[in-house]
Amino acid sequence: LMSENIHLERDGRIATITLDKPKRHNAMDASMWQGIGDLMQECDGDAELRCVIIRGAGGKAFSAGADIAEFENERRDKAHALDYGVIVENGVGWIARCRHPVIAQIDGLCVGGGLGVASACDLRVCGESSRFGVPVKRLGLVEAHNEVAPLVHKFGANIALEILLVGDVFPVADAVRMGLVNKVVPVEELEAEGVQWAREILEKSPLAIRCLKSAFNADLDGQAGIQEL
Repeated sequence: LMSENIHLERDGRIATITLDKPKRHNAMDASMWQGIGDLMQECDGDAELRCVIIRGAGGKAFSAGADIAEFENERRDKAHALDYGVIVENGVGWIARCRHPVIAQIDGLCVGGGLGVASACDLRVCGESSRFGVPVKRLGLVEAHNEVAPLVHKFGANIALEILLVGDVFPVADAVRMGLVNKVVPVEELEAEGVQWAREILEKSPLAIRCLKSAFNADLDGQAGIQEL
């Protein structure tokens, strides 16, 4: 179930995954959730890689989250909703589990499941015009546990509750205050900044980087030790 709306490119030891449905602000349908999980698993298994960048196409959005246009079919009853949830969890989960550092390169709108994808990444760099949020209350929906967990674990309960309960789309200044992003740059410098970060990671010991990420994830999960590298 690979989607034509998500693809991977390699430049040496750097892989770039592009969410490519700009007419829908890169909203993620089921095939894209499946695709990002498959591609991240592929990256995890490639020992020659050293860093992965995730970006959105079109210059207006990283991702507007799950594509609600398909909810009537894909989530039409409990059984289908559970199956859909498994696909989403697999996609987000493989971003976090990938042995290589993952950078979210955020240009424009980053909301709902798009913020979930960005939160699962290890580092986040964004353009000055980016906007964030989880405005699901306007749709009468709630976030699943696996979608909320990265917000709570990485940014704290107070921040997660503010994002979820207030439910507004907010600007970069608030994202910086909340600690959601590591760096903000002018939009025209965003792509170069993402690549520069990846190249700086390449200069470090790959084993040390993988050990650090593994230990961090184990701590978030309440586990001891370092997973298999």
